[in-house]
Amino acid sequence: MSLTVPNDLLDQARAGEVDDAAFLACVRDSLPYAWSLIEELVKQREHSGAEFADNQVPPPSEEARGQLLRCLASDSMRGALERHYGVRLAFQNCHRVAVFDPTATEALADFVTPRAQILNQKPELVDC
Repeated sequence: MSLTVPNDLLDQARAGEVDDAAFLACVRDSLPYAWSLIEELVKQREHSGAEFADNQVPPPSEEARGQLLRCLASDSMRGALERHYGVRLAFQNCHRVAVFDPTATEALADFVTPRAQILNQKPELVDC
């Protein structure tokens, strides 16, 4: 299961739309490693002023890796995080998350090319 959903949020979803704040709180509480990694990358990018900041360190455990995969594989979670932080997210392999300034369309396009994916491959990442 991707998220641990509190009963009040489940009731809200059954009754209609779920607001981003409630959904984001659920994501933050359910996937703390993924949340903190993305939050740290946002801060790095803002501090540096660069077009993007990315993570190149594998997660510390399989549980953390699973959180990252679940978070970024979900369009709804990814979209909510992008809206919340005002960024674009991209993902390679099992841990290389990148946070892009929304205006950095060329840098984002370069990051998501097949060439970039191939160049990011390393033998130790085959089973990630």
